[in-house]
Amino acid sequence: MNEKIDVKNKVARSAKEVARTAVFLAAVIGVQYAFAAIPFVEVVTLLFACYAYVFGAGRGVVAAVLFALLRQLLFGVYPVVLILYCVHFSFLSLVFGGLKRFCPWKGWRLIILAIAAAVVCTVAFTLLDDLLTPLWYSYSARAARAYFVASLPFMLGQSVCVAVTVGGLFLPLTKALFFVKNT
Repeated sequence: MNEKIDVKNKVARSAKEVARTAVFLAAVIGVQYAFAAIPFVEVVTLLFACYAYVFGAGRGVVAAVLFALLRQLLFGVYPVVLILYCVHFSFLSLVFGGLKRFCPWKGWRLIILAIAAAVVCTVAFTLLDDLLTPLWYSYSARAARAYFVASLPFMLGQSVCVAVTVGGLFLPLTKALFFVKNT
């Protein structure tokens, strides 16, 4: 009898987890569609940071890979983007999952650390793109430098956006996600 109850609980927990992940991915894709035409606006990092902080690094990495694959289906297949998104959002998930697990800070100290981590991850994403894209497409050294220089305003703009959104929305969003997790 206890085995049947245990199996039912596991199935219910699994179904709940799949539903949460699906809703999260829908929200991320929706946000990306909504802000795609506005330069420098980058909200996906905030969403992944909050999700991984609340649900853990492992679930964040799974969501990151699923997001990268789903994005390919919706926006077109670009292998470089697939690699960049898998690496970046998985790394971001590991950072914020680890932040929840190993950082005892709360309140403003947590916000400062979250802003710093999100901005560093955003800068790392741009630098990885500056390395990977020229290699993938066999750019000349001159073209690779031009690509790097052209990416700097976007890196700066996205870093400012990430700092502002994480600074203002990290605590309320994680609070909402903790509520969802505990229901």
